[in-house]
Amino acid sequence: MQRREFSFSAASVAAATVGHVALPTAVHAQAKAFKDGVDYLTLDKPVPTEAPAGRVEVVEFFWYSCPHCFAFEPQLEAWMKQLPKDVTLRRVPVSFRPDFEPQQRLYYVLEAMGKVEELHKKVFNAIHVEKQPLNTADAVAVWAEKQGLNKAKFVEMYNSFSVTTKARKATQLQDLYKVDGVPALGIAGRYYTTGTMTQTMARALQVTDFLIGQSRRAK
Repeated sequence: MQRREFSFSAASVAAATVGHVALPTAVHAQAKAFKDGVDYLTLDKPVPTEAPAGRVEVVEFFWYSCPHCFAFEPQLEAWMKQLPKDVTLRRVPVSFRPDFEPQQRLYYVLEAMGKVEELHKKVFNAIHVEKQPLNTADAVAVWAEKQGLNKAKFVEMYNSFSVTTKARKATQLQDLYKVDGVPALGIAGRYYTTGTMTQTMARALQVTDFLIGQSRRAK
């Protein structure tokens, strides 16, 4: 989903689901076809990462209301299950406009409460299946309460300094990576790829695997 596009037809969502996560052998077979400037970009200036020394950080930039992010989630989860021990995935919710911020903060409250694993997919389903917009602070607080979370505590954390700081840093990171659409992937603070560049998000994951290997060799 490109930054300028904020509404899609059902056909767009269906198209985004096409493809499967490739096996490592397929990645190696196609590696020679991955081109800098075509399938991925090498950043002019490295971006700081949060990964410990010796680990490669992959960042997934997403927006809960993005139909392509919703369609990509099962592929990403399958890919995550096969991650090597020296690779970490960090989810970063984007905020291209002020009205993205409630969902951005929602993610970081769930993270702070240890509820991402339990509720992350439920947020996507609430928006794309149940057709709840969840685009205001009140809406996300009401939704969170329905999931069994203490509303007062949720609101307190939503407005807390820590969540405000994380949201601000997320927006700064998306700007450093020059994210122009979601879903998108940042690798090791050095590389950036998207489904638009690679044609499908399945292939974007193949490119990501290739760039993980490149990052290891560069250390």
